[in-house]
Amino acid sequence: MDKSPYNIETRKTRGLAIGGATALAVVALPTVAAETTALASDDWVGISFWIATAAMLASTAFFLIERQNVDDKWKTSMTVAALVTGVAWYHYTYMREVWAMDGTSPLVYRYIDWLITVPLQIAEFYLIMAAIGAASFAMFRNLMGASVIMLVAGFFGESGAMDSVIELDAMIWWIIGMAGWGYILYAIWAGDVKEASESGSEGVQFAFTSMRLIVTVGWAIYPIGYFLGTGDNPDFDSLNILYNIADLVNKTAFGMMVWYAAKMDS
Repeated sequence: MDKSPYNIETRKTRGLAIGGATALAVVALPTVAAETTALASDDWVGISFWIATAAMLASTAFFLIERQNVDDKWKTSMTVAALVTGVAWYHYTYMREVWAMDGTSPLVYRYIDWLITVPLQIAEFYLIMAAIGAASFAMFRNLMGASVIMLVAGFFGESGAMDSVIELDAMIWWIIGMAGWGYILYAIWAGDVKEASESGSEGVQFAFTSMRLIVTVGWAIYPIGYFLGTGDNPDFDSLNILYNIADLVNKTAFGMMVWYAAKMDS
């Protein structure tokens, strides 16, 4: 392979052009919601939906462009980061419209989004653990299964979709979901993973520490929102604002941590 400065620079320029074109294609995609309903100036929930939508789109374009500026070993991680925010943007265009039209909480759209993006984040975490030599197929399978249990239990608890089959109190579903999250926390904080996390490169260690912090602290926001949406007097305004903030932190910041770690190693 010709590694002359000219050809290396040419490949970098071509890669940047491809990344830029991909990002522009994402930006140019038509909004999937049929019509855009005007927001009231005091509709803080709707405003939070719009901020989240714009931030997810901007993050996706940024990650796709920057993917060309990191070492090859980080490109898959950057792709996953872009997928997380890209899928979230797609669903937020629906969620913001549902809220703007009649103030209905877009619960189904939100959980569909999480059912895709959370496993993607687990996959990203697995890639980082693999880089420090602390990953196995069994761990990946267990983490993925725990994340699905966490999400499915949360949906059944908030929506009551299973009440006609098995009527469980929302608190029981919450406990089941928390058990899934608890397993994930145990897997990333205990034993060999903790020891191996100190053996990787500076960038890998930063990525592992940051994503572990997001899974531990950032994900803790969601159980609070769950309680706001269940019980005798659900507060859907506060629930949606809190969920939107949580998504911004846990998806956009998640991707930024991956990007920063990649730049450290590149």
